[in-house]
Amino acid sequence: MITVIVEFKLPQPMSVEQARETFLSTAPKYRGMPGLVRKYYFLSEDGTKAGGIYLWESREHAARVYTDEWKAFVRGKYGTDPSLTWLECPVVVDNVSDEILSA
Repeated sequence: MITVIVEFKLPQPMSVEQARETFLSTAPKYRGMPGLVRKYYFLSEDGTKAGGIYLWESREHAARVYTDEWKAFVRGKYGTDPSLTWLECPVVVDNVSDEILSA
């Protein structure tokens, strides 16, 4: 499994309420996405950074999403380019499903 942290600096601070509204407008596009196990949206405490933490079944699944078109979408939505951090994720403890997942 692969975890990708997508982060971008916002041109101006965003409130939690603004972030929730914006994130809810994009969330449906990730439902049922092939290979995506889970996505967390985040906003920094000071409202100057936002992004997502994605858990993917494989790097190949993730790479199909983070295209130039996707980067342009992020740039258009948030006014800035995203940075991506790729992390190997060999084990996940999921207390909701009461599972331990292993790559």
